[in-house]
Amino acid sequence: MQETHQYLATVPFDIYELHLLQLVAAHGSFTKAAAAAGLTQSAITRQVQGVEARLGLALFERTTRQVVVTDAGAFLLKEGARLIGDVDSVLQQLRARFSDVAKEVRLGVSKTISFSHLPGIVAAQRKRCPDVGLRVMHESSEVLLSKLDGNAIDVAVLCPPRRLPPSLRVVHRFSDVFELIVPPDLLPPSTSPDKKPAQWNEWLRSQSWLLIHEGSETGARLRSWMKRRGWPGAVVTELDSFDLIVNLVSLGQGVSLVPQRTLALYARRRRVQRFVMGDRFTRELVVLTRRNPKPPAHVLEFVENVLF
Repeated sequence: MQETHQYLATVPFDIYELHLLQLVAAHGSFTKAAAAAGLTQSAITRQVQGVEARLGLALFERTTRQVVVTDAGAFLLKEGARLIGDVDSVLQQLRARFSDVAKEVRLGVSKTISFSHLPGIVAAQRKRCPDVGLRVMHESSEVLLSKLDGNAIDVAVLCPPRRLPPSLRVVHRFSDVFELIVPPDLLPPSTSPDKKPAQWNEWLRSQSWLLIHEGSETGARLRSWMKRRGWPGAVVTELDSFDLIVNLVSLGQGVSLVPQRTLALYARRRRVQRFVMGDRFTRELVVLTRRNPKPPAHVLEFVENVLF
């Protein structure tokens, strides 16, 4: 026990200082990080310099314009995120089990999942568990995977990467079918896509396309599918929201492929022409949690309430 006390007394930083390091990295500025922490710029600078001195490592490179994380700093912050997340998770479970503080599910939803997907993800939860709070984050899949791995969120819904981090597990899967949409005044071939695919392919290659951005898992897989069909046309506009794509198509800005579920919100608004292709693009969406520690009961109940 004495050895443990001596170790804790000499560790180079504590949880609070680790949090300050994360703020500096996130803002790229000591001044902005200090404002977020409610400290003076000189106070947070001294804290960071003290940690660096005790470690014997530079965690940040300072320039006149910005603060950049070093390789050593990036390693510490990545591994430290799990520590902060674990402590936060323990405190949440402690309050949920032994105090009157309301339970909460921290949900991360990928930006390539549209607004009309959300009722199927959260509506049953709100109805069956009205006393459980819900905090929703709308971010890229890359950010959500990092947040989930660091225990900063409890559940993530996204298009899975080809290699899932070993610390995470899939607890639910569902398919998302895509449809072709074109502006309401655009005249496509008079026959259906299945009857004369060659005519449709030639027409589609001549169109301007609005596509979900290629940096996302959905965008990369969609382009691979389109490439096999000889699409798209010469002009491609990339966006990070299927809801925005539907609205732009309705305004005559191009054609696109979007999830069928996305169109549920637009039936009575600006209309688009919808076409079901025989060989349809389908993506898989998954619900992820951490493997360890095991999610609390109210988080597992949330997963069971997903309607898809």
